[in-house]
Amino acid sequence: MKKTIITCLCALLTGSFWAQSLESFPVTDEWLAKIESIAPSSPRVKASTKKVLVFSQHTGFYHWTTPHNNEMLKILARKTGAFEATIAYDISSFDKKNLKQYDAIILNNSNPAGPKRDLFWDLLKKNSSLPDKVIEQRAAIYEQNLLDFVAKGGGLMILHGAITVQNNSVAFSKMTGGSFDYHPKQQEMHLKEVDPKHPLVQAFNGKGFTHVDEPYFFKNAYFDYNFRPLLYIEADKLEDVRHKVENNTIYVSWIKRHGKGRVFYSSPSHNAQSMDNPALLQFFLDGLQYVVGDLKADDSPIGKP
Repeated sequence: MKKTIITCLCALLTGSFWAQSLESFPVTDEWLAKIESIAPSSPRVKASTKKVLVFSQHTGFYHWTTPHNNEMLKILARKTGAFEATIAYDISSFDKKNLKQYDAIILNNSNPAGPKRDLFWDLLKKNSSLPDKVIEQRAAIYEQNLLDFVAKGGGLMILHGAITVQNNSVAFSKMTGGSFDYHPKQQEMHLKEVDPKHPLVQAFNGKGFTHVDEPYFFKNAYFDYNFRPLLYIEADKLEDVRHKVENNTIYVSWIKRHGKGRVFYSSPSHNAQSMDNPALLQFFLDGLQYVVGDLKADDSPIGKP
């Protein structure tokens, strides 16, 4: 009897643990076939095929879902014809001349290392023996190339951890809508639409989206609220929140303008299991169509609450 009770307790604890943190898995033919079967077969708005650079390099924390995102984007490109995806890992991708051939950039979990939190610095430092002062100058040029690309009309789609690409840069934070602060432990959460009628969240049909993820909290330009929020979570429904929050509503996805360009940020998701929901795949496609200018949507900022 005693042994049975201990076994049951262990099972409950194990189940509770995995309910908070999902196990990683490799990209398999079976998984690809599943995503292929549930991905949208056509874009919401038909337009010319756009060229998209998907930058999937990192120097800091490695998100295991990065290759899954690459494959998901390839499937969306192939099935819908809305865009062509070029997967890239080299910093030379951000040369001004190279960027001119693309309509949009997707930053796919391109996490830099700390404490600089500067992806361009990290990549230059890792692959050269240049003096730090020269590396700093060249890193600043790559960052400016990215800022200029969007300001002059290019699209920018940021997936999950890639909000940290230049996390200590004020200019980058203002362009993206915020900087990463921290996240509590992984847990099940219900994402809700800010405006169920908004074109960018119609995929969720007013029901929101429940999944296991890292609830991201933000800082810096985020508190300017210079964006149009799409999805939110409620801080008082979360476990492991480290700091008292003034606004219980935490936005985890938004769109915004930067100069002549458009930005779409989606914190969902740390886990590839989230893509089992076809609504999320449609959400990604709609976000991409927004940043390239095909899908029109209200992106006026809400301002400070």
